[in-house]
Amino acid sequence: MKLLRIGPPGAERPAALVDEDHYVDLSDVATDFDEEFFGSGGLERIAPIVAQRVAGGGAPLGRLRVGSPIARPHQIICVGLNYADHAAESGQQVPDEPILFTKSPNTLVGPDDDVRIPRGSTKPDWEVELGIVIGKRARYLDSPAQAREHIAGWVVVNDVSERAFQMERGGQWLKGKSAETFNPAGPWLVTQDEIPDVLDLGMWLDVNGVRRQTGSTATMIFDPYFIVHYISQFMVLEPGDLINTGTPPGVGLGFDPQIWLKPGDVMTLGIDGLGQQRQTVVGPR
Repeated sequence: MKLLRIGPPGAERPAALVDEDHYVDLSDVATDFDEEFFGSGGLERIAPIVAQRVAGGGAPLGRLRVGSPIARPHQIICVGLNYADHAAESGQQVPDEPILFTKSPNTLVGPDDDVRIPRGSTKPDWEVELGIVIGKRARYLDSPAQAREHIAGWVVVNDVSERAFQMERGGQWLKGKSAETFNPAGPWLVTQDEIPDVLDLGMWLDVNGVRRQTGSTATMIFDPYFIVHYISQFMVLEPGDLINTGTPPGVGLGFDPQIWLKPGDVMTLGIDGLGQQRQTVVGPR
């Protein structure tokens, strides 16, 4: 299934994708794609309903707004420096274990919503990433293989960052990651059965039509299953939680001279099989 949420911010309703241009409404069988939905076996419950409705065609998406495919999660956990070539361009060593940090859950916005530069920002940057949505509570998992049972699916994420806040304000990455709008996600939550090999997905990001990032999930240092298993040793992952798994090279920080986002810039990005995003950068409030 490819699940999405459509409608204005704060009033999105759950749906499933029929094709690139059509959807079927699921608001009569699911209140939202949130912790309660995933934790109560919602994916399994709606699967036959989605199959039946998709087979019958759907309504046109048209100009409907597509929101984040999941409601605000309990937490957003991020993995830093998870691609060796990105670590190199950042001037940092490849980690022996995953580097973890949190991102405020209220950063989550739709895939085509504006990205707003925060006040005082001097170095706003982009990061295309694979996102993991947790489908079942995970604590102290025994192995990466067991983690597969706890994953609802995959999403495209833009882990927008403010590098001066991240690196020059006391070394706490949370500061550079948690401004409003800094986590566009979607357009769809793609369930595991839709993706034959999540470790072989091309990913890309353009700024103003210029290709800046090109990569593949194949070059991850720590794969998604290892990541879920690893994180579960330190905290309880709740249904609907989101994990951002790191970015390939080509971020603004890595260029010489460095490139930073500015109001009016347009970011387009995507991952094979998971859809595409488009954001316009706007100035501070």
